[in-house]
Amino acid sequence: MTKKKKKYTENKDKMDNADLKNKIAGIFSRNPSRSYNYKQVASSLGIKDSSGKKKTENILKELKKENRLEEIQPGKYKLKSKTGFITGIVDMTAFGSAYVVSDELEDDVFISQANLHHALNGDKVKVYLFARRKNRRLEGEVVEVLERQRKTFVGVVEISGNFAFLVTDNRQMPYDIFIPFSKLNGAKNGQKAVAKITEWPGRVKNPFGEIIKVLGYPGEHETEMHAILAEFELPAAFPKEVEEAAGKIRDKISAKDLQGRKDFREVTTFTIDPADAKDFDDAFSIRFLEDGNMEVGVHIADVTHYVKPGSILDQEAYDRATSVYLVDRVVPMLPERLSNNVCSLNPREDKLCFSAVFKMTAEARVLDTWVGKTVINSDRRFTYDEAQEIIEKKEGELSKEMLTLHSLAAILRKKRFAHGSLDFERVEVKFEIDEKGTPLGVFFKVSKEANQLVEEFMLLANRKVAEMMGKEKSGGKGRTFVYRIHDRPKEDKLESFTRIARKLGYDIHTENRRALSQSMNKLMKQVVGKPEQNLIETLALRAMAKAVYSTRNIGHYGLAFDHYTHFTSPIRRYPDMMVHRLVHAYQQGEKPANEEEYEEKCKHASEMERRAIDAERASIKYKQVEYLADKIGVLYDGIISGVTDWGIYVEINENKCEGMIAMRELDDDFYELDEENYYIVGRRKGRKFQLGDPIRVKISGVNLEKRQLDLVLAE
Repeated sequence: MTKKKKKYTENKDKMDNADLKNKIAGIFSRNPSRSYNYKQVASSLGIKDSSGKKKTENILKELKKENRLEEIQPGKYKLKSKTGFITGIVDMTAFGSAYVVSDELEDDVFISQANLHHALNGDKVKVYLFARRKNRRLEGEVVEVLERQRKTFVGVVEISGNFAFLVTDNRQMPYDIFIPFSKLNGAKNGQKAVAKITEWPGRVKNPFGEIIKVLGYPGEHETEMHAILAEFELPAAFPKEVEEAAGKIRDKISAKDLQGRKDFREVTTFTIDPADAKDFDDAFSIRFLEDGNMEVGVHIADVTHYVKPGSILDQEAYDRATSVYLVDRVVPMLPERLSNNVCSLNPREDKLCFSAVFKMTAEARVLDTWVGKTVINSDRRFTYDEAQEIIEKKEGELSKEMLTLHSLAAILRKKRFAHGSLDFERVEVKFEIDEKGTPLGVFFKVSKEANQLVEEFMLLANRKVAEMMGKEKSGGKGRTFVYRIHDRPKEDKLESFTRIARKLGYDIHTENRRALSQSMNKLMKQVVGKPEQNLIETLALRAMAKAVYSTRNIGHYGLAFDHYTHFTSPIRRYPDMMVHRLVHAYQQGEKPANEEEYEEKCKHASEMERRAIDAERASIKYKQVEYLADKIGVLYDGIISGVTDWGIYVEINENKCEGMIAMRELDDDFYELDEENYYIVGRRKGRKFQLGDPIRVKISGVNLEKRQLDLVLAE
């Protein structure tokens, strides 16, 4: 067996063992009062071969060692009864009750509203577990709020008589905040504002708070954009002292700055970015070698040369962790002096970079990789459209260089998909917006060859840097590093997606990783241009695990890479800055960094990335609803994108806006939800509305504050 084959088999075995362990733990969680031996567990899972039974026996012993099972007699196991206290995170329901998710338990703990004791969504809490009754869910009571997840809340100020409240926008905040008149700080009735909770006495239903920022009146563009940032606790501007610190950074490169750097200023170099981009954090160079090979450089802005650890700029960048892209603006991670000027790889300017340079054959085989500090001078700034025109017409400025990179990227892309990488190309909704922020039209961003050229070389650089830092043969064993990881999809989510796809007429094969990726990629090609495209892409993404940052490398499932990191965007992502610092430190022979410290930083970056994505989606949703505000009564064709107890979600084909037909609008029958099969059905007439079905709807109303589009059936 070759080393590569052996490694693949070992990784597959590890993943199979993890799946089996989860399934076995699930049997005990669902049947807490029953005991099983390994033969009974194996039988429940349909395991008949002796090696599978042996694995089952070993896993039972592991679960006992982990204190999850107790051995009540030799070879006979039972779920270890949990009483006492656990800690976890509150996940509120729409009804005011909650579940607490804890690493200490397999199951989530149900908490009634009466037993929450002022705990709010996302809070870290200490919970007392009640004794579990037979065939009942695990329940408990919050005894202490250890850490508040939210510090501030957004809502509308309501002043009535001698009191005022902030009526929150957050559906998972079931309480309005009482605001004493002395704490209104200029807020007027009906205005949107941000409040913080100041106190919450034990037996009082509503918390007390104060207004810390007035945003303006609902429905105004600036008010709503700032409200979205505040809702996700994202900053709208830089503190004065941060801007001042950025203003003091030199933009001239000195002889000292060039020491120890490879000079690429005489090598043909260019950037490819969107037409409206203001910060350029990556550039490409290409040199044709005498032996027929190419030297391709991926040059990344050397942000950490200017932003020093522990500085006020570094702390601000860490706190933000990422730039935020709303529908009409970018809220940058770094002040504009750095992001658009000092660090940006502007054309015809000497710029300091951290680069990954590859010696490649015409078949895109990487013969050699070098990573280190450089200086470049970009010859030309291309927009994506300009690069695409050169690729299509095969002529234009620097066409030989552009077409060579395109050819290499196409081969890299083909190899990546053949190796098992998943091809998820989501339709991106974009808006034409006037100077007041009013949406004039909707269009969809399409990824073309120029985008793919950039993407493939970014992926190559990220993968090769991660391999260099993480592989044992390069001294990576035991070295703390920041990886971009992506876990395998959870089996239940994958089964759910497969069922939906089959109901829509598509086949998904899940027998192994290669079969899954090939059938997924085939599906993504089949749905292009069809009404169900966005639905299928959305559901496929939901079936996948979320990619996060971690020091514990498990590889990237979606890309089918054993090693992957984020190295290529330090202007807009803090993890890339961490990676740059770690790579440079290890190249200088420094000791491994503190893993616990970096794991905490990774968790923070992952959380801030999630917030930024949610804020972007909220801004798009707001503009979609605003765009349709004057189209009450207009008919549209759509597709059913969700079914729930309270209504049917419909995505409009023409503009990808999503609205809801409330269940009360379906008054021709009493409809019930079949959760298992993703449809609602009339009890008397049997009329069915199923996920993925085409449907014709009429817009009946919009609610800008709630970013909600109301629909009714066209008939």
